[in-house]
Amino acid sequence: MKTTDKAAVVADIIDNIRRVFQAVNEYSKKAERETGLTGPQLWAIKVIADSAPIKMSELARRMYLHPATVVGIVDRLEGHGLVVRTRSQEDRRVVEIELSEQGKELVAKSPEVAQGLLVKGLEILDDDELMRISTELERLVQILGAQELPPKLLLSSEVNLPDEQ
Repeated sequence: MKTTDKAAVVADIIDNIRRVFQAVNEYSKKAERETGLTGPQLWAIKVIADSAPIKMSELARRMYLHPATVVGIVDRLEGHGLVVRTRSQEDRRVVEIELSEQGKELVAKSPEVAQGLLVKGLEILDDDELMRISTELERLVQILGAQELPPKLLLSSEVNLPDEQ
């Protein structure tokens, strides 16, 4: 690769990274402006709306988050009166989550969230393409020396780590 070609490719990569950050930022600002919720909170109620009633573990699986992270999100949603938790009639140990009426009204008029779009887009890729993206993103993390950083939710202070044992 010639130096001028390499410079153009590096510039394209940097511009595309900027676009990703810009899109995530704009989706998150719109979500917060229109709903008063963070991106992760809005994403959670959208997943709940699609699958209610849903168990906490299934919500975590669908959001690709640790259950402990999802519990914090659901706690805040419950505090806003947007979700309700009920014990399963079949197994009283199981807690199911559903949207409240207020939550249903909010989700009906809410914008898309970047996390949901990313998950949907990644899930439809074939295995080879998905692995290629994973490998290259790991390489970017290495270039930045960010391997040890805890994975925070997009534009949130929440960290997606399991509870300390």
